[in-house]
Amino acid sequence: MQDAHSQPATDATPPSGEAPVPNSPAAVAIVLPDDLTACHALIQQLSRTVVEIQAARQSDVASRDLTISSLEAYVRKLLNQLHGHRSEKRTFDPKQQVFDFADDPAAEDALREAAAEAEKILEEYTLRRVARKKRTPRRDEKFPAHLPRVEETIDPPAENKECPEHGAKQLIGYDTTETLELEPPKLWVRVRKFPKYACPQAPTCGVTQAARPEGLVEGDRFGTSVATAVITNKYAYHQPLYREQDLFACGGWTPSRSTLLNILVAGTEVARPLAEYLFQQVLTSGGVGCDDTWVNLIVPPLAPGIDPDSPRSKRVHEVLSAAIERNQPSVKARMWAYRSFTLPINAFDFTVSRHRDGPQDILRDFRGTLMADCYSGFDSVVLASDSRIARAACWSHARRKFDELEDKSPHVSAVMLAMIGQLYDVEDRAKDLTAEDRRALRETRAPPILARIAEYLDQPAIRDALPKSELCQAANYVRNNWNALCHYAGDGACPIDNNDVEQLMRQVALGRKNWLFIGSVPGGERAATLMTLVSSAIRNHLDVSLYLKDVLDQLLRGCRDYESLCPHVWAQTHPHAVRTYRIDERRDAAQRKRVKRARRRLSAK
Repeated sequence: MQDAHSQPATDATPPSGEAPVPNSPAAVAIVLPDDLTACHALIQQLSRTVVEIQAARQSDVASRDLTISSLEAYVRKLLNQLHGHRSEKRTFDPKQQVFDFADDPAAEDALREAAAEAEKILEEYTLRRVARKKRTPRRDEKFPAHLPRVEETIDPPAENKECPEHGAKQLIGYDTTETLELEPPKLWVRVRKFPKYACPQAPTCGVTQAARPEGLVEGDRFGTSVATAVITNKYAYHQPLYREQDLFACGGWTPSRSTLLNILVAGTEVARPLAEYLFQQVLTSGGVGCDDTWVNLIVPPLAPGIDPDSPRSKRVHEVLSAAIERNQPSVKARMWAYRSFTLPINAFDFTVSRHRDGPQDILRDFRGTLMADCYSGFDSVVLASDSRIARAACWSHARRKFDELEDKSPHVSAVMLAMIGQLYDVEDRAKDLTAEDRRALRETRAPPILARIAEYLDQPAIRDALPKSELCQAANYVRNNWNALCHYAGDGACPIDNNDVEQLMRQVALGRKNWLFIGSVPGGERAATLMTLVSSAIRNHLDVSLYLKDVLDQLLRGCRDYESLCPHVWAQTHPHAVRTYRIDERRDAAQRKRVKRARRRLSAK
């Protein structure tokens, strides 16, 4: 029988001799105090605990929402890169209001000056279009006169030459049509005979013979025209060697890939001194734009040794040794492009990784302005240069950051894009000026716009944005690189952005999609050498085949006047090799862009 004062047994009561489980109902029941004051203290403590838990949960939820938002933005960015519009051009909306800077006299003067110049551009464009309206009908256009003609007379049947009433008909003239035809490439073999002369009565006099000309390969089995075709097809038309086999097979000769590779190697060795000279011309021009992109490099079975005389040998050994240990089939090597501001020359360099030792090696003696993206490796090179190199940053990169904010921060995006657009309007007016006049115009018109950009980014709403937000990252990009972004305003030769160099990456990317990989480190160096020649020829609107053929011929004959072989100098003595239609295309495209911006400036009056 139970005691009247004893508590009934429950499931929550632990067995005799066992401690209550923490946070269990039994544990809570045991720790409840008997006095009121202690109960109030316990309730306050529990309330604080609940508030802290709720705050922690809210913070977790906010952090999770921010992470989800960031991932969604990243996914949208990736999808846009895959399927979206690649161009960064923006269509001007006439309904869009313009920013009013009427309280700034300098801005008002700049707007009036820009509007007057825009009216002049539109007037010239209209007059030019009226003058070009009269065009020859396509049916009356003639094919170039230098093309050979093969005439063929198409006579009617004999019975149509006789008239039943009047007899034989008389020829009174011809109707002539021209039809363009194409034949597959023709290959032919040059047979050279070298007569040998000797004294019949005195064999000791020896044999005399004409000197053998220097050949591209041993035995002079392949002419420079074949090497030119192999190089041009691969680096101008982006054809891998196995496709070139088919092209040569159309002419009746089916070479092996190793044969084509040997021809390519021989052509590279002949052209290397000129490519090195072009590279030095770029580095001594005083202003260089630089960019890089990846290429697949096949990992060899064994890592190459370290050459103490080669500053890059150690990096090659380290990268390839690590890849071999990880059993990687390939590594992401880099192809670097260096574009001169003042000389129409492009130069390429190959490295096994995106380490700063590549630009550091190339720019070790460079003096001038370096325009590049904000990769930290470039900053290290500039800091180590002891003020030899002035750093310039790309406004196109900065504009891209705010263009990506259009969905999340539309107001900030619109304001920043409008002000950066004003910087580009100044550039549009300075495009045809000399470097000195361009610098004078920039120093007058760009600083007020730059000051407004700096003032706008210093607003609390932007300055206090969340550190990981895209808005904060875009603003910090401009703040952290402000001096480099403003450098162009005081340098008339320096461009406002690095777009011209970025476009060179297309030449690498197109090749990468076709030949897929680089087979070895020497293969990457050969590619850089030949791309220097091919890309420089393209920049000067040259027929790449004609240029390379003449260059190889002159180098084999012992020419060391590399200045005369520079593409822009060579073009002056070979005007027939200049692709004038490319010059017209670029001029017309630039004119259309200027007219579009002029109309926008007039609409902002």
